[in-house]
Amino acid sequence: MKRDSKQYAVDRKGMEMEKGRIGEGVKNLSPIHRFSDSPFRFVILSLVVFLFASSTYAAKTSYAKTPPKNALVKVTNIRYWSNPNYTRVVIDVSREAIFTHRLLKEDPAIKKPRRLYIDIGKANLSPSLKQPIPINDGLLRMARAGQYDKNTVRVVLDIESIEDYKVFPLSEPFRIVVDVMGKGKVRSLPPQALSGGQEPSDSGGRSQPTPDKPTLAQQLGLKIKRIVIDAGHGGKDSGAVGKKGLKEKDVVLKIAKGLKETLSKETGAEIFMTRDADTFIPLEERTAIANTKEADLFLSIHANASLNRRASGVETYYLDLTNDEVAIRLAARENAVSSKKMSDLQYILNDLIKTSKTNESSRLAEVVQESLVSNLKVKYSDIRGNGVKGAPFYVLVGTHMPSILVEVSFISNSKEEDRLSDDGYIREIIAGISSGVKEYVKMMEVALE
Repeated sequence: MKRDSKQYAVDRKGMEMEKGRIGEGVKNLSPIHRFSDSPFRFVILSLVVFLFASSTYAAKTSYAKTPPKNALVKVTNIRYWSNPNYTRVVIDVSREAIFTHRLLKEDPAIKKPRRLYIDIGKANLSPSLKQPIPINDGLLRMARAGQYDKNTVRVVLDIESIEDYKVFPLSEPFRIVVDVMGKGKVRSLPPQALSGGQEPSDSGGRSQPTPDKPTLAQQLGLKIKRIVIDAGHGGKDSGAVGKKGLKEKDVVLKIAKGLKETLSKETGAEIFMTRDADTFIPLEERTAIANTKEADLFLSIHANASLNRRASGVETYYLDLTNDEVAIRLAARENAVSSKKMSDLQYILNDLIKTSKTNESSRLAEVVQESLVSNLKVKYSDIRGNGVKGAPFYVLVGTHMPSILVEVSFISNSKEEDRLSDDGYIREIIAGISSGVKEYVKMMEVALE
């Protein structure tokens, strides 16, 4: 930090005066007794300790890990998840970078297939990425990366057959996500489509409007065959931690396992979990799991937290933009990013949300929220329903099915932390969410009758 010149002059003058006084105090003492008997010995010791500590600190900070301002970023890894209708490719970069992308037509003259490339500026390539990565899933043939010029890394996806794609960044750590979609399975419109849907009752908070016309899922008569349940956090990521030490990652895993068992028995659907142990799964991988499993529903389970220890209640979210500061702070915590990064994400999501299943997700959120709050109120009359809200959660970005994030209670609230430690309360949460999902499944299948 740059010191103010006037202050520095005053400090220096003061030190010189102090040094003069010290000199006067010790000049008449013998060499042996001057220091030990001096009343100023503590001042001298303090100065020595300060100077030593300062030099030690300077030595440590000279090895700071922060890269120079103009240093190149490094492209460190390429990961992918796929099925015949969907592929997610994630490009890991050492820190935030500028990138561009372009879709190129097939070029028979040079025997080049249709391809999508991403150019990452001011970057160099990790030696481990010199070899092409075969994918061969019917959508993409391979991913390959190279040092296009001294300041640019180019990642190329050789295309077999795709219908659409999306490219967007996620932060902390910085990575570039490429979602590639195929034709998929199109279901024809059944002769009887719903003329509407049941309006869920008040769930104790602000509700989103339910459309008068049937949702796309209802129109197509989509049966719920697969459900992916996501237990938030895990492994090195504990999530929120209550005052008494209860960890969010442990609570939500217990709930997720209970949901798997209950929904498997009561819906007949095939249930998958993003994690079934205390392991760390990146947020973008959780979404990819849901898409590659071709899930019909995606449920992400979390426990809420607030700096206000009195905050309490249950709330359910779907992917959307928001100006709600509380929702933005919550999404920032669950995304493990700063609120500033959330502003950037909302801008990026503007295009992605237009093609997401927002309408169906908000309906699912309404039904689950109403069911969960109603079920808990039977035994816990003071439970608050905080309603259904839209917010930009990473884990919901790019899902191809109705997707919600349920905040089951506030682990930061002492009373609710105690409840989350109680197996009876956990069972009621599982029953409430399961009941809501079953109601939604019933709504979706009415169109087939």
